[in-house]
Amino acid sequence: MPIRIYNKTSAGRRNASVNTHAEVTKKHPEKSLLAPLSKSGGRNNQGITTSRGIGGGVKKNYRKIDFKRRDRAGIEGVISGIEYDPNRSCHIALITYSDGTKRYIPSPNGLKDGQQVLTSTTGPVEPAIGNAMPLAYIPTGLEVHCVEIVPGKGAQMCRSAGSFARLSNKEGDFATLVLPSGEVRRVPLTCMATIGQVGNPDHRLRRLGKAGLTRLLGRRPITRGVAKSHHAHPLGGGSGRSKGNRPPCGPTGVLAKGAPTRNKKKYSTKLIVRRRVSKRYGQLK
Repeated sequence: MPIRIYNKTSAGRRNASVNTHAEVTKKHPEKSLLAPLSKSGGRNNQGITTSRGIGGGVKKNYRKIDFKRRDRAGIEGVISGIEYDPNRSCHIALITYSDGTKRYIPSPNGLKDGQQVLTSTTGPVEPAIGNAMPLAYIPTGLEVHCVEIVPGKGAQMCRSAGSFARLSNKEGDFATLVLPSGEVRRVPLTCMATIGQVGNPDHRLRRLGKAGLTRLLGRRPITRGVAKSHHAHPLGGGSGRSKGNRPPCGPTGVLAKGAPTRNKKKYSTKLIVRRRVSKRYGQLK
């Protein structure tokens, strides 16, 4: 069982659970695929905070992930190991190709060491876990992940732990995908996708248990607006705690609750067959 609950020896351990990462087989990362990762603290190049609640966290290197895989078409690759990646929720798999090149990919669920993976752009290959090909060559009904939205741009959808999209049908130049959110979306058949579900599906079951682990992830506490002064937040100040005379907002006055903010003039809007179902607002339009 990847999620383990230990004895309640302290207040933090009492409410915490641990992901044992049972799928990981390789401890040390490939040095040639590492890059330094600087921290911005949520500030832009002028030092102004544009994303609140970001800061601290442990130091870590970035793992270069191959989200395109097009230039590896027709070259056989073997899984050299599955590693833990501190920058994302899923595990990553190291592929060693027959020409000696090494690449990282998001590890699909069920991938094993020594397994062969293939990438194709010109024709169908065996629809085995980890193989990548255009949606035109993938049989309908299969689960796919790391799906491109624009051909050649690289995977943008279904990259987090446990996520996958189901290929429902193909019509004309587009394939219809059912996404994890419930959204039904059309994607060009020339877009690449990988067979299977993203690994580490138990990631969502882990409970941090204490505030210290949240700080190690780089998340700082966020003060409520009504607890601030009137000059620091639109909801702050006053002799009482209530601010029921106006809708909730952020420090800059941007409304926090309301209708969806998606730009309806985007090109991809016409490719969305059905929007996702929101728990708060119901069917989005």
